[in-house]
Amino acid sequence: MKIFRKIFPGIIICFLILALFTCKKANELTPMNLPTGSVIFIHPDGSGAAMWAGLRMLDIGPDGMLNWDHMERLGVYRGHLANSVSSSSNGGATTHAYGVKATYQSYGTYNKLPITSLSGKNYSIMMEAKKAGKAVALINSGHLCEPGTGAFVASYPNRQMTDTISYQIIHSGADIILSGGETLLLPEGEMGRHGEPGIRKDGRNLIEEAINLGYSVVYTHDELKNISVQTEKLLGVFAPRHTFNDKPEEVLQRENLPLYFETSPSTAEMTEIALKILEAKGKDFMLVVEEEGTDNFSNANNATGAFEALRRADAAIGAAIQYIERHPSTLLITAADSDAGGMQMLGIRDSLEFGKPLPPQMYNGAPLDGRNGTYSLPFITAPDKSGNRLFFGVCWAGTADLNGGVIAKAHGLNASFLPKNVDNTDIYRIMYATLFGIWLE
Repeated sequence: MKIFRKIFPGIIICFLILALFTCKKANELTPMNLPTGSVIFIHPDGSGAAMWAGLRMLDIGPDGMLNWDHMERLGVYRGHLANSVSSSSNGGATTHAYGVKATYQSYGTYNKLPITSLSGKNYSIMMEAKKAGKAVALINSGHLCEPGTGAFVASYPNRQMTDTISYQIIHSGADIILSGGETLLLPEGEMGRHGEPGIRKDGRNLIEEAINLGYSVVYTHDELKNISVQTEKLLGVFAPRHTFNDKPEEVLQRENLPLYFETSPSTAEMTEIALKILEAKGKDFMLVVEEEGTDNFSNANNATGAFEALRRADAAIGAAIQYIERHPSTLLITAADSDAGGMQMLGIRDSLEFGKPLPPQMYNGAPLDGRNGTYSLPFITAPDKSGNRLFFGVCWAGTADLNGGVIAKAHGLNASFLPKNVDNTDIYRIMYATLFGIWLE
């Protein structure tokens, strides 16, 4: 007993130290009782770190800072799926929306089966937010069924079944839906405002149904700009399909097509208007924004288009950062789910080569782009801090969505909880923690 009395205080101290260490680890890994607020998730689809580096060099110089660069926290993104090292847009979006590893074929499903979210619900984080009384909004520069936004409110075993998916989106109850995709909303053969006929096989006119559900409908940049911030429900239909022409540079030049339609608002413009409307509602919200052009132009190995798309995504990030300056109880998080095309920059250092078109490919056969596509002059950076302007070409690893150098970033409320190594399911976790105050394991 004497020995026990002597060592008992030491045992107690050891237990206390162990308990403090355990609590500290628990607080680091499983934060509880977090402050809650609104969430803005911006998804520049297919944008790897090299694409951000290329835009930085091109627009503000190698030593400059994009809006993306000003975000507070970053982590390396791990984007594998349950059955694939590389992600699909629909599999990645489903993982973000439900917080569990989806499969490559998923669109709000697990393969062809219903999916349960990390919170234990049979619906996505956005639908959970809506059921909790928060406002919800979707923005996409592609058509409305693009999974980066669509999988947050719709589910179907086949992403090609746009009749069903678009119906689910329009009837999801989202406060704001801004995108392209008019042909997906109109019956087959019925001419739309943008001059192309609908393609629906079920005979539904979802624009009329949206109006009956209380949506105000706008079709152009100007109409969106003039919408009242007091608008209760807003549907924007800004193009027949995407708001851009996702083709190689040479095809766009030959067919005299623009990168983006002039009458369509940019991703940043849609984001700014949506935030004004959400702000006027006076309650917490979840806004998911996808710039789809970063993915589609990269899949077409169109470097100029990819940079323009990322430029628009960066402007949307800037709009979100400005919103957070006024409303600090808001989280901004951004990530791609893949590195589309595997863009990389090739420095051109020989002054004799500056005025010559780049060769169409590298020595190993990888496609090489200049500022106007294949066999064109190299890109020129904005000046660096010494005033030098540098030359580069863009080489491509392929045309698919690849597992590459994707970076996730967070800014504002709870940004410090973004892990340094970010599993794709962590995007859900930090959004859920900010919306509901609980970190889910």
